[in-house]
Amino acid sequence: MKRIIVISLTCFVFLTAFVPNKTTRIFLAGDSTISIKPQRVWPETGWGMPFATFWDSTIEVRNKAMNGRSTKTFILEGRWQNILDEMQEGDYVLIQFGHNDESVEKKERYTPPDSFQLNLRRFVNDVRAKKGFPVLLTPVSRRRFKDGNAIPTHEAYSPLVKKVADDLKVPFIDLDTKSRELYQRTGESASKLLFLQLEPGEHPNYPEGKNDNTHFSELGARLIAQIVLAELKSQAPALISHIHKP
Repeated sequence: MKRIIVISLTCFVFLTAFVPNKTTRIFLAGDSTISIKPQRVWPETGWGMPFATFWDSTIEVRNKAMNGRSTKTFILEGRWQNILDEMQEGDYVLIQFGHNDESVEKKERYTPPDSFQLNLRRFVNDVRAKKGFPVLLTPVSRRRFKDGNAIPTHEAYSPLVKKVADDLKVPFIDLDTKSRELYQRTGESASKLLFLQLEPGEHPNYPEGKNDNTHFSELGARLIAQIVLAELKSQAPALISHIHKP
């Protein structure tokens, strides 16, 4: 009898050793500052690209961000519904918009402040309805200096994100402020290395050069992704144990 029990326990341990851990998905909803970049625009890099490498095998990052999208167009094009269709209970959705919502001159993207807040509230409520975990992020700052100081570039829309987060008690990352602090520490000149700043002939994808203070280089994307990861340790502590350890 004892032998049968021992054999049964051994078989149980053997079988459970091969039961895969449940995969948790982290969805990224946002614009070109996050999105996956095709080879033709390298070295432009969205921060979602290095972010996906920070996790162990129990986490799957699904980067749904897309260039030029606002909350309005993300909904109208069915991209938000696509996230809801794929997500499962216990998944996370990181939501960062504002860059294109505030583009008054581009009417197809522009989202008035009231509508912007309503869209963010919808995102939060939709994720919670599916028993997921939303995280709101302010839009990452553009690079802009005045008298040696990195200055705000999303004065109107970043506070709206914080208001929605406060009202709905949602985990919140002030990426606007945190990224601007990074630029300040790096310095006005050296912070160019964080962005798509290229001299003519420096890269075959940009023979005439590039002077872009919105989109990141590989280095800039990685440092922004590291900021997001550090903030998640306090805003979503359940994820800490899933950070990849070399």
